[in-house]
Amino acid sequence: MSLPASDPFLGTQLVTYADRLAGDLTGLQRLLTQQLDGAFSGVHILPFFTPIDGSDAGFDPSDHCEVDPRLGTWAEIAQITASHQVMADVIVNHISSDSEQFQDWLTKGAKSEYAPMFLTMDRVFPGGATEADLLQIYRPRPGLAFTRMRLNDDSTHLVWTTFTPQQIDIDVEHPVGWDYLTSIMDRLAAHGVTMIRLDAVGYAIKRAGTSSFMIPETYEFVDRLTDALRQRGMTVLVEVHGYHQMQIDIARRVDLVYDFALPPLVLDALYCGDARPLKHWLEIRPHNAINVLDTHDGIGIIDVGPDPRAPERSGLLTPERLRHLVDQIHEHSGGTSHLSIGAASPLDLYQVNCTYFDALGQDLERYLTARIIQCLVPGIPQIYYVGLLGGTNDLDLLGQTGVGRDVNRHHYSPGELAEALDGPVATELLALFRWRNGHRVFGGEFEVLRPLGTQPGLHGPADPVLHVQWTSPEGPITRLEAIIDVAQARWELIEHGPNGARTYTRCSDLPAY
Repeated sequence: MSLPASDPFLGTQLVTYADRLAGDLTGLQRLLTQQLDGAFSGVHILPFFTPIDGSDAGFDPSDHCEVDPRLGTWAEIAQITASHQVMADVIVNHISSDSEQFQDWLTKGAKSEYAPMFLTMDRVFPGGATEADLLQIYRPRPGLAFTRMRLNDDSTHLVWTTFTPQQIDIDVEHPVGWDYLTSIMDRLAAHGVTMIRLDAVGYAIKRAGTSSFMIPETYEFVDRLTDALRQRGMTVLVEVHGYHQMQIDIARRVDLVYDFALPPLVLDALYCGDARPLKHWLEIRPHNAINVLDTHDGIGIIDVGPDPRAPERSGLLTPERLRHLVDQIHEHSGGTSHLSIGAASPLDLYQVNCTYFDALGQDLERYLTARIIQCLVPGIPQIYYVGLLGGTNDLDLLGQTGVGRDVNRHHYSPGELAEALDGPVATELLALFRWRNGHRVFGGEFEVLRPLGTQPGLHGPADPVLHVQWTSPEGPITRLEAIIDVAQARWELIEHGPNGARTYTRCSDLPAY
């Protein structure tokens, strides 16, 4: 049976839907302690609340305090927490339109005890809003952030719906909204969940005359949430897609942030044979990061682009390099990624929906090189279930749902899962993760050894070599050196210890620690 690493920052994590990978929570627990034993010290179980199949794959719960009975019960969650650190979502910004609270407001109107929980336009703009006010509001989808709704008392309201009409924004600053959030925290803490992902928290605070996204009051609210969760013994991860400086700023206030810039920068390095933009990011990025290459969402473009609220602030990639990145994803995936995002231009894209294996043309060596980089940078490597299994774009599911992100949310049958686990991708990756999980050298000091060149453009001399090292006085390995050629997709890991050095060039040869 797997046991949690003593330091969560040393271990690897799996991120998955329970049903889409293993059928239910019992199946997930069995998988973690059997076929995946030793590879992961933690697991982020994507929304397991009632229901798991709403309009946004569980991110619109009607009951955020109950486990969907199709997956199991809180007892099964507690069973997984006995062997692995469990991360769960607190969906901060919104609740389902099918929730008891929202339906009560629809029925009773102002007489509902939950009426203060829901944001209407006049609550934020009591004096009315100008066209400029409305256009300034930032949201990750086209159109305005409001949905017209009629209550049973015949009153009509413009209800704040940042994401979809089925996801109703909460007034998190009102005591009723805050009590709702604390009830979720209490339920998760009571069943052994120790890591919390704050979903969509960047949109939670609304102010007239602002973008209502990551404004100063949002940071203050994140502080309040973080304090409340830490009081319950929980580690806090903030989920925000946006300009890269935003991640640096918020990392100073919380336990963990996502490194959403890493996935596009690793692709860019492998596409261009040039590690300069990636090395620049490694020199400035926060180290208290969850390191991802793929997630249940798409590959972030906004995270490496210019600041959408101040375009004069340049991104981690030049506009030319950004266009090239998007074009290469489409080309390597055989055009299937283009089917899932519509006709937006590369510079207007929020993210590209594509499995990471398809984004690299199903080239195993380049894919493993990307995963090596993910495991080497400071932070916690978190591996998405589709990426672990070398999944490809699910066009059938996309055709059924019309939801672009579903190309990377495949439902694995037991037979498909068994076959994938025996395949070359999972075989190599599990060896890599068992090596990385709990390796003491990753508790030491990280350094980029080769100097950074000039600010990169699409043309000019490239630097294909990423040379990094970790040093630590603890453990049998005191220094780990990695030399990665992104142009050739070749790498060497050199472990230095009391008995000399040993070099590895294949994941399957790596020892487990």
